[in-house]
Amino acid sequence: MTATSLAGWALIAMAPVIGSFLGVVIRRLPDQRPIVHGRSRCEACGAALAPRDLVPLASWLATRGRCRHCGARLGGFYPAVELAALALAAVALAVDSGAAAWLDWGFGCWLLALGWIDLRRFLLPNVLTLPLVVAGLAAAWLWAPGDLVDRLLGAAGGYLLLWAVGAVYWRLRGREGLGLGDAKLFAACGAWVGASGLPSVLFGAALAALVAAAVMGLAGRRLDRYSALPFGPFLALAAWLVWLFGPLPPGGL
Repeated sequence: MTATSLAGWALIAMAPVIGSFLGVVIRRLPDQRPIVHGRSRCEACGAALAPRDLVPLASWLATRGRCRHCGARLGGFYPAVELAALALAAVALAVDSGAAAWLDWGFGCWLLALGWIDLRRFLLPNVLTLPLVVAGLAAAWLWAPGDLVDRLLGAAGGYLLLWAVGAVYWRLRGREGLGLGDAKLFAACGAWVGASGLPSVLFGAALAALVAAAVMGLAGRRLDRYSALPFGPFLALAAWLVWLFGPLPPGGL
């Protein structure tokens, strides 16, 4: 077995484990609950979960999604996040190999946590967005120093662009349309894909949001001018796709 294939299998094995941790982050971070030190407990009966209850995917399947102590349904949140992390690993390995695939996957997992939190709570925590900016610039400095200026411009330009859009919206409508969390996430996108990739990210995110709104309308949930739809998940999805496959050609927009 080659080192590249070994790294790939290690990534597949690690993905559900990190996915389980991401589930804890998504659940606890918005409420400022302990992430590393707090014991996992059944939300129905409060019983502490043993190590055998915390094996990613396998424990949920073994108990058929129920608490071993009280029999209450545990829901599908944690296995869904674990499967999502595994899917990100599979896509990363289909596009790249070795260390590059790990970097793709790490960026995707970070975006997954941010997008999921925003979807659940309309919140993009600084503790996740700001380090992602630094990580993108550090990745450029280590592996693509020729792109560092483009990445710096992307981080600054991404923040300023969405900050300006949010300020104009507030002036015209008197209410928040885009929060500073979106601007900081867009800055993080720029730190990873560069200023040259930001138009594709914004176009892809807007298109995905329109498709989501159309699907919600077809499902009977009508959106009006006062409806709120988190933009973070769409930015996260678009940024990862642009990172993996590159920006759209100039004529593609």
